Amino acid sequence: MRRKILALTGVAALLATAACGGGGAAEKDGVTTLKIGSMPVVDTAALHLGIDQGYFEDLGIKLDITNVQGGAEAIPGVVSGDFDIAFSNVTSLIVAREKGLPLKVINNAVASTGKQKDDFGGVVVPEGSPITSAKDLAGKKVAVNTLKNIGDTTVRNSVRKDGGNPEDIEFVEMAFPDMPAAVEKKQVDAAWVVEPFLTMALDGGATEVASNFVDTHESLSVAVYFTSEKFLAENPEVAKSFSTAMSEAQSYAQSHPEEVRRILTTYTKMDQDLIEEIRLPNYPSQKDTESAKVLGDLMKEDGLIENEPKLDELYQ
Repeated sequence: MRRKILALTGVAALLATAACGGGGAAEKDGVTTLKIGSMPVVDTAALHLGIDQGYFEDLGIKLDITNVQGGAEAIPGVVSGDFDIAFSNVTSLIVAREKGLPLKVINNAVASTGKQKDDFGGVVVPEGSPITSAKDLAGKKVAVNTLKNIGDTTVRNSVRKDGGNPEDIEFVEMAFPDMPAAVEKKQVDAAWVVEPFLTMALDGGATEVASNFVDTHESLSVAVYFTSEKFLAENPEVAKSFSTAMSEAQSYAQSHPEEVRRILTTYTKMDQDLIEEIRLPNYPSQKDTESAKVLGDLMKEDGLIENEPKLDELYQ
């Protein structure tokens, strides 16, 4: 009970901050600077390509990017006004919206490739493991980067679709960079990993047994760019310009995979050989409420949210 009260108190504090929070686009000499919460990962390549190709500059926008650890940092940052726009996975935003946080998705970021065993995320097991398919994960210890989020939700769905029982999987929280070694040393039975750690695990001898994003939806929208209702209300034209530039950048990234690999050398710490080997996600230019609903329904089934996902409120 105490934990629930603390959680509700935290939400109330965020809502109070949203009501009086500062922020807003800063304009100088005809150029609007937007504060962006991002991550130095493959998923945000289009954002950096948009800067590189001048899409934002052409519309009078300059991006001031701050890297964050994930949605747990990005969401409060947008609510408080520390960020105008930020990057997060869809699951975190569905949960946040159910809690009453006034957030809006404005652009897609990355989606599944829809290709089994050729997606940018997957479930891997140690070399020689008796686990040969998703249903064998039932009753096993599986590493995910964050509990009660997109990882365990989609992994459960893979097990369910393969005829296994997802109820007794033991999920353990582990940072993605630690997963390849943990799998190799058999500290866990399996791990859900995304690139570049998926390629690193496979290079270390691991075996891929499930493509959990693909199992959920063939074009699952995994992460998006979002803002606050307050920012949209106060800066409608700026938000529209950002969305236009971001959509152009997404299209460019999707049709120029070699440019994605090039830009990764400028804002990540991956070495060139690894960059050339990793699997790239899809970079859709349009928002996708269909796959978000599929994900939201699974979240409700697993108890992450109590009600139907409020997608009409989350997506502008």
